[in-house]
Amino acid sequence: MNKKKIFIACDTASLKTVNRIINQTQTNKLNISYKFGLEFFLSPKGRSFIPRIKNKEIFLDLKLNDIPNTCVAAINSLKDLKNITYLTVHTNGGLEMLKAVKKIVRKKNKKLKILGVTILTSFSSSSIKEVGYTKSIKEIVKKQASLARLAKLDGIVCSGYEAKILKNICKNMEIVTPGIRLPGDSKGDQKRIMTPLQAFHNGATSIVMGRSITKGNIRNNIQKLIQALY
Repeated sequence: MNKKKIFIACDTASLKTVNRIINQTQTNKLNISYKFGLEFFLSPKGRSFIPRIKNKEIFLDLKLNDIPNTCVAAINSLKDLKNITYLTVHTNGGLEMLKAVKKIVRKKNKKLKILGVTILTSFSSSSIKEVGYTKSIKEIVKKQASLARLAKLDGIVCSGYEAKILKNICKNMEIVTPGIRLPGDSKGDQKRIMTPLQAFHNGATSIVMGRSITKGNIRNNIQKLIQALY
């Protein structure tokens, strides 16, 4: 059985909660790793905890989005975190920034994979217009994915809806899909959501799951995920 790659989103500032999530999501039927965003990374004990995680891929979801020099400096400040496998940057930062990030990573940490974040899954067709975009989400994401490819990033982050249309643009790149819910779960603050099986069928190489796994009985939720996938 091909083990599906699942990143569990540890969206909390509580070290106790993160330890519980890690302990209760162990299974030999899935390829489980962990994603940490700003909430945990900026918490008092979060940054120092990440190096202690062993034998798991670590996805640091910082979504860097600034001028090239600032993003390069930010990556330099992470050099002590040797066990990070993935780091996110916003494709909105532009081609120059994306190339600068990839260049510094080649020099400092060739094992680190850079993922370009496209339109967040919390945006809908109407809300994207509120911030000034005039093109459709699909067209924007296609353009962002093309920039990520030109900058030679290792992958992109996009919803399951765009994963299907980006497979040709992002050949040989990873497609990481958040906004994943188990069948019947609430959307919460997300708009463009999908079930795990749908996302993989659409071309995702890995998925990110948070509340569907971490809320309630975690072990039961992992079993529901396995049943939903196989």
